[in-house]
Amino acid sequence: MEFNEKLQELRKARSLTQEELAKAVFVSRTAVSKWESGRGYPSIDSLKELSRFFHVSIDELIGPNEIVAVAEDDKKRFVGKYSSLICGTLDVLLALLLFVPAFGNGSDDPSAVSLLVLSGTSPWVKGVFEAIVATTVLCGFFEVIASKLGKPNWSSVLQATGIALSVACVGAFIAARQPYAGIFCFALLLAKALLLFEGARSASSE
Repeated sequence: MEFNEKLQELRKARSLTQEELAKAVFVSRTAVSKWESGRGYPSIDSLKELSRFFHVSIDELIGPNEIVAVAEDDKKRFVGKYSSLICGTLDVLLALLLFVPAFGNGSDDPSAVSLLVLSGTSPWVKGVFEAIVATTVLCGFFEVIASKLGKPNWSSVLQATGIALSVACVGAFIAARQPYAGIFCFALLLAKALLLFEGARSASSE
């Protein structure tokens, strides 16, 4: 008997709905539905909760061949979680531009200044810089929170938004002839791209 069939049998023997089981093992009803339909497997932690709740061993719940699938699913979740966490942290690092002298202050003043004290450019350009940096940092902050809370759907949306904002930062700074800030943003964008590429390659090789 496959895991999904065993789980359905155990749940129905207790006269539980999927929602009641989900609450008992601290997951969503959608997760239980996915497990029972054979479209996925629980994490190792969720397997332990199911084992405890139904008073059966993990070996009784899931076969040796299915354990491999569980391990692969866990690895994908791990890669997704930590790639999102790191990407979010890199976006938050953009806040350094507010304090680090990475901006030219105009032809009349050759010194480098931080974004907060930048005065050698028009107010609207500085406003655009501040808005795009603040939005990227905020997106990164929420991406870190989503990763910590285990919300993969939120993480995916925020991750895509963060990449788009990083591209916008690079474009804005290069167009405004602020090469140091542009290079800094490009380095962060490149780090995110390499991280996501490695994660995708790892998932596709399984």
